[in-house]
Amino acid sequence: MDYKCLLADRTNRMQANAIREILKVVATPGIISLAGGIPSPESFPMDIIRTLTQQVLEKYKSSAFQYDLTEGFLPLREQISILLGARGINILPDAVNITSGSQGVLDAIAKLTISKGDKIALESPTYLGALSAFNPYEPCYIPMEMDDEGLVPESLELVLKTHVIKFIYLVPTFQNPTGRSLTLERRIKIADIIQRHNVLLVEDDPYSSLRYKGDPVPAIKTLAPDHVIYISTLSKVFAPGLRIGFYAAPKFIREWLVLVKQGVDLHTSTFNQALAAEYLAGKHMDAHLPRIIDIYKPRQRAMTDALERMLPQGFSCAPSDGGMFLWVSGPKGFNALSLYDKAIEKGVAFVPGHFFYTDPEQGLETMRLNYTMADVATIEIAVEKLCDAIRDMQRREKK
Repeated sequence: MDYKCLLADRTNRMQANAIREILKVVATPGIISLAGGIPSPESFPMDIIRTLTQQVLEKYKSSAFQYDLTEGFLPLREQISILLGARGINILPDAVNITSGSQGVLDAIAKLTISKGDKIALESPTYLGALSAFNPYEPCYIPMEMDDEGLVPESLELVLKTHVIKFIYLVPTFQNPTGRSLTLERRIKIADIIQRHNVLLVEDDPYSSLRYKGDPVPAIKTLAPDHVIYISTLSKVFAPGLRIGFYAAPKFIREWLVLVKQGVDLHTSTFNQALAAEYLAGKHMDAHLPRIIDIYKPRQRAMTDALERMLPQGFSCAPSDGGMFLWVSGPKGFNALSLYDKAIEKGVAFVPGHFFYTDPEQGLETMRLNYTMADVATIEIAVEKLCDAIRDMQRREKK
């Protein structure tokens, strides 16, 4: 049978996630991976999982295994409402919706809003998972300029003056892939811009809890509540395998997103939501988050220091106060795609930054490095191997 003829036209825009394909290669023994974007297993609160499970069984009994509301398990929505309140987003539990990871709501937003050819404004570079969610609906991407302080507001203003934009997508805090964060001054400007132009912003915030220095910065949602869908997750502060995401959106959009989810999975796992509810209600996250910070903070410092010492002239690393990634840029003409194979030969892997751009001509000189999955000593070795690979490539190019 010719199965290919069954495929919808939209599958032409669906591609394998480049990072997941890279991870298949780096699973080879002896390869140090700086490529993944996943939390360290050491960060999972394994010491309390058994207790949480017992509490769920005793408190919720069979209801923890039953169908539940599409909007989410009410005890968890109550706890997320408290969590959001601590972030300055003051909404009632009824206005909180739970999804299967934050990826679930990105796909739902795309399905709900994007018609073929609609223009989506986003940072350049941007989160690859968002592109994977948006691509099947065939949008046209309008990239916006970034620097070490995040999105340049003037770039956003220009885009909105020259294009009809369906929505804006940003990761304002410890961005994936760059680790950069928008300053408060820029957040205020962006909030003003989206309100003046009456446009919707999708604010993706999976990393803001992973802050290693500096003061927290308010979400853009707190500055322009009626113009922002705020998305976050428990994947980085509890356990990613539970697939617990959540969002706060204007009422009209929220109601439509519920209808979209009903057609996909009815609701997120009730049992997993109950575990998350007990994790938050018992103040376990408050106690556990400092342990996560204690794991990642020295790893980020070790990678930053090693890069400062070892990177060849002409290379730079973007500053970051938290999250899971550092962003390295090379001189014009440098090709990180070519470097990747050389680095694998040396025994270290990374993600070429090219994959995070919507314009295939951009980002060839960049790379994303993850520090959450390797200890300090291993990070030192990995950076040394990576910089050796860069020098080897530069020597060959001079011949």
